[in-house]
Amino acid sequence: MVDVKLFRDGMSLLGSAVTVITTDGEAGRFGFTATAVTSVTDEPPTLLVCMNRNSFAYPHFQKNGVLSVNVLQGHHQDVSWNFANRDLSSEERFAKHKWSTLKTGAPILEEALVSFDCEIHESHEMGSHSIFYCRVKDAVVGENGEGLVYFNRAYHALNEQSSAR
Repeated sequence: MVDVKLFRDGMSLLGSAVTVITTDGEAGRFGFTATAVTSVTDEPPTLLVCMNRNSFAYPHFQKNGVLSVNVLQGHHQDVSWNFANRDLSSEERFAKHKWSTLKTGAPILEEALVSFDCEIHESHEMGSHSIFYCRVKDAVVGENGEGLVYFNRAYHALNEQSSAR
C-alpha cells in the first residue's frame, strides 16, 4: 500500500469544486464542506457524495435520507470555512447565509453556482467513509460567477476565462 502521507500529498494536487452538503428532516438540519462529489450518470441523474462516518452530522444525513449539493462561488470561502468549522453549531452555520428549499426539503444555498436537491438512494462503506449515491430530484442554476476550487491545500477562484479555448 502507498504511504498515507504520499497519498494525501498527491490527492492535494487533484483540484476539486468546493461544495456544501446539507440536509434537513426528522433528524435536524446539518451540513458540511466537501470536495469528494462527482457525477455518476445522467440517466437517472445521480451524484456521488463521500462523507466521513466519524462526522457528528453523519447519523443525521443517514436518518434524513435527503441532501443537497451546493456548489460554491469564488467568493464563498467564508461559507466553506463556516461549514468546516467544528466550533460552530449547526444553527450558527446556517444563520450566516440565506437558504431556501426545493422538492426534498434539504437546504439550498441561495447564492450557489448550482444546487442539486437529492434523495440518498444507496450507500456503501469504504474505510472511514460512506459513499452516498444520490438521485437528483431537482436543481437550480444560479447566476454565472466564478467557481471555488480547492487545489494544493488552498482555495482558488476560477472564472469562465480560466479555461476558454
